[in-house]
Amino acid sequence: MGGASVFKRFEKKYLLSKEQYGELMKASAARLKSDDYGKYTIYNIYFDTPDFRLIRASIEKPVYKEKLRLRSYAVPTATSEVFVELKKKYKGVVYKRRVQMSYREAYYYLMKDVHPFEDNQILKEIDWFKSFYHPQPAVTLSYRREAFKGLEDPTLRMTFDTDILWRRNSLDLKNGAYGSPILGEGVRLMELKTSGAIPLWLCHILNGIEAFPTSFSKYGTCYTNMISENRTQKGVFYCA
Repeated sequence: MGGASVFKRFEKKYLLSKEQYGELMKASAARLKSDDYGKYTIYNIYFDTPDFRLIRASIEKPVYKEKLRLRSYAVPTATSEVFVELKKKYKGVVYKRRVQMSYREAYYYLMKDVHPFEDNQILKEIDWFKSFYHPQPAVTLSYRREAFKGLEDPTLRMTFDTDILWRRNSLDLKNGAYGSPILGEGVRLMELKTSGAIPLWLCHILNGIEAFPTSFSKYGTCYTNMISENRTQKGVFYCA
């Protein structure tokens, strides 16, 4: 098993049109640089209870919410390094804890409850989450990401997600990226991640292009789409 990481930051999301994205990148070109990874694809499995308790609670915008996911930055093999992540949000502050391990270890840990040989505080938190919620694979989400960081403030991170695809079947990251899209053509999901307030220069640019924060959630959108599809097919949603 690999290392463990803890992140604490503020996050804001924006849905940008193709035109807004172009204006933003032009106006902020002198303030940003591509991060160490540039453009890449992210593959996730989100975990939830059989009745989708976690995402239903999250949609209600509580003061505190949490979620568990398995993340990879490439289509994994059994020995590829992946991340088991526990993400919490309290009063607008995001706390992300993640543990690196092989895909095989992650599979047996999350699906078969076989604990990794190594132990640490983050795994103990994930263990508690698992014992309390008994989560199971719920949705596979993949997307293309373009990432930048601030030149003056390296703690500022700006990411743009496109080609966001989700599926409820074949919940195995080894099957790659495919599924139903959740964004319209040309729309990008931008996320600003900072250790404090958004820089004034960036606020001015965002106001100028009329880009405003949204509570958009990838997994939440998957869930609402799932409800809609099931109502269309069956008349009612089986777990509503």
